[in-house]
Amino acid sequence: MRKAVIDVGSNSVLLVVEEYDGRTWHPVFESSEVSSLGEGTKVSGILGEKGILQTLEALERAFKRSEDLGAGTPIAAATMAARMASNTDHFLARAKEQGTPVFVLSGDDEANLGFLSVCGDYLFSGIPLISIIDVGGQSTEIVTAKRDGEAWTTKFRRSYSLGTLALLGGTLHDECPREDAWLQACTEIDQVLIENPPSAPCGVVVVLGATGTNLVSIRERLERWDPAMVHGATLEYEEISKAASWLASLSVADRASLPGIEPGRERTLPIGALILERCLFALGAESCRVSTRGWRHALLEQGLHKVG
Repeated sequence: MRKAVIDVGSNSVLLVVEEYDGRTWHPVFESSEVSSLGEGTKVSGILGEKGILQTLEALERAFKRSEDLGAGTPIAAATMAARMASNTDHFLARAKEQGTPVFVLSGDDEANLGFLSVCGDYLFSGIPLISIIDVGGQSTEIVTAKRDGEAWTTKFRRSYSLGTLALLGGTLHDECPREDAWLQACTEIDQVLIENPPSAPCGVVVVLGATGTNLVSIRERLERWDPAMVHGATLEYEEISKAASWLASLSVADRASLPGIEPGRERTLPIGALILERCLFALGAESCRVSTRGWRHALLEQGLHKVG
């Protein structure tokens, strides 16, 4: 049996296809396409036409790939940009009209599913206390939970209004931000986190999403995507801080030419690294592990009924 889930994020469209052998799920195919659905949404309050068109096109390709791979019609869910925009119904109607229906995932469900994708991973089995950080285009989720036998007790869960596209459209709009703008962005991120500070201790921190995977890919100078080289890798706090500043000093063209960077991430990666750094600081963590999985994997493998 094969199934597929599509993550319609604020910045990208991610497809995962997996196969069940009667005991466990195995990866078949994954793809990522930057579509910028939520670019400018925090300021304008709407999903822009360019982002909508790019996302609808990416959805058509993802639905077709799912069907070609024998996974049938995928489940597609949108996140923060769709939650905050006033014209989301318009986007959802157009998606349904072209035969690629999408529903909107709540912030709590996104955070819970993100954590489930980590705690269900054999790589992190046996760890008694885990925190996840999921940096997105318009939101960032942090969850901390403690193992209680075979179950988990949530100590903290929050979806913050912090994202790469939001800062790109505001304080960090310059291609190479000045030092004062960079410091102002740090202050803005810290203020959002301070309003609802993550709980301590944080245990082992695992970062989900493109920020962590791209930082490792660039560090390892991967010419081709190799999840085995990325999944489970460790990023030190100081390493992330230096990478954020270094990437911000480069032009967009220079970032795009870096070995290991995912096409389309060159504008937002420095900002993602900055958000990750500040989240680690808020958690009091000196490092984090990287996961190539995300909430889409948990939704595929466990279903939405597992959330809560």
